[in-house]
Amino acid sequence: MLLPQPLIHGRLVSRYKRFFADLILDDSQAITAHCPNPGAMLGVKDAGQGAWVSWSDDPKRKLAYTLQCVEQGNALVGVNTLLPSKLVAEALAADAIPELTGYATIKPEVKYAEASRVDFLLTHPERPPCWLEVKNVHFSRTPGLAEFPDCKADRSTRHLSDLAAQVAQGDRAVALFVVQREDCETFQACADLDPKFAAGLDAAAAAGVEVLVYACAMSTETVRIDRRIAWAHAT
Repeated sequence: MLLPQPLIHGRLVSRYKRFFADLILDDSQAITAHCPNPGAMLGVKDAGQGAWVSWSDDPKRKLAYTLQCVEQGNALVGVNTLLPSKLVAEALAADAIPELTGYATIKPEVKYAEASRVDFLLTHPERPPCWLEVKNVHFSRTPGLAEFPDCKADRSTRHLSDLAAQVAQGDRAVALFVVQREDCETFQACADLDPKFAAGLDAAAAAGVEVLVYACAMSTETVRIDRRIAWAHAT
């Protein structure tokens, strides 16, 4: 996926009110950018961190700049939570996720359960439908290890139960974690920040929900789903 070009480099000053980030660009210009990430953003919102923003000339936008990536150590980390579903859609169309090939139709944002929307519903006349939930991952505290979530994630925990219910009905269900960074080789649920989610992920897997974790190839020009990495789970 091509990111908006060109990305502009600067350094974070602060991220606040969930959707705002102040930066100083390399040319010393002070800006406020839209931050498309409602999560805690632990490790990727610290003052002084290198960051990359895009710019739009759309007159309808309140903020012309959008925070796209942050530098953490030697890693480029994608923080735009709107990208993973788009990345997955692109990968599905290109058969780039081997575990999810062979379906005739791919429908995004399908209502299911009592109050949920699944990111994708994959169907084929000769196969059970596959309910695919996508989660964005950018959190890493230990070198090589990606974690999710970085804060309480009750909605995501509910999604796991919804997926398990589809499996109980005879369908296929997949939780796909998209790691927007290149420096991780394993993934685990963050049990200390959200023990309910960690327990829910293990329970969903035990119920037949498939857990896939894919890391991205990252640059300031493109992002794409690249390779599967291991899930270090307790069960």
